[in-house]
Amino acid sequence: MTSGTDMISGKNSLTHLSALQIAEVRFPDEVARVQQLFNADESFRGMCEDLAAAVETLTRVDYLPDNIREARRQEYVGLVEALVSEIRDALRNSKIAILRPPPASTS
Repeated sequence: MTSGTDMISGKNSLTHLSALQIAEVRFPDEVARVQQLFNADESFRGMCEDLAAAVETLTRVDYLPDNIREARRQEYVGLVEALVSEIRDALRNSKIAILRPPPASTS
């Protein structure tokens, strides 16, 4: 499940930007690191795309037949929570340093 494929319709409906935006919303205090890892690490990007697909699918679970709706909701809530935890761990363990320009000289 490392593609941006919609899990219900099978169509690729996610864009590069939407997966990044969803990760940024989930980690508002680490937006710069999320952006850097997203652009530099294919595995991290895949996790973000998986998260976006799971979130998108979760928003559509109400359209599923009654007999499977609640089971699928629970399944995707768990999947979203697991992916958020995995992304959080990746952020904590990342070796990417956030570089800032040196302060302007006042001489």
